[in-house]
Amino acid sequence: MKQPPPVPPDPPSPSPAPETPLGQDAGMRLVLPVGRSIWAIIAGYLGLLAILVVPAPLALLTGIIAVIDIRKSRHSAEPKHGMGRAVFGIVMGLLFTATLVLVLLSRD
Repeated sequence: MKQPPPVPPDPPSPSPAPETPLGQDAGMRLVLPVGRSIWAIIAGYLGLLAILVVPAPLALLTGIIAVIDIRKSRHSAEPKHGMGRAVFGIVMGLLFTATLVLVLLSRD
């Protein structure tokens, strides 16, 4: 009587990929504001509202604070992101703060 051929061993299972922190996953940062400086988020929204002219100085201020916050966290274990939002807040805040100043100075 013939013996059945030996069953080959199962191939080794691939080891799971190391899990990245939620704030460092680029895909999650596209969908959710994770890993971003809260100041950058605030600056971005105030930059949008700066079109109404009144919140423009706040957009400028929070944008500057956000850039400082992001640069301080650059060498930490979990660096913060959101530089684009911070710069957007600064640019919009600067443009519409200048508009606000011109409107206030031209009133007689």
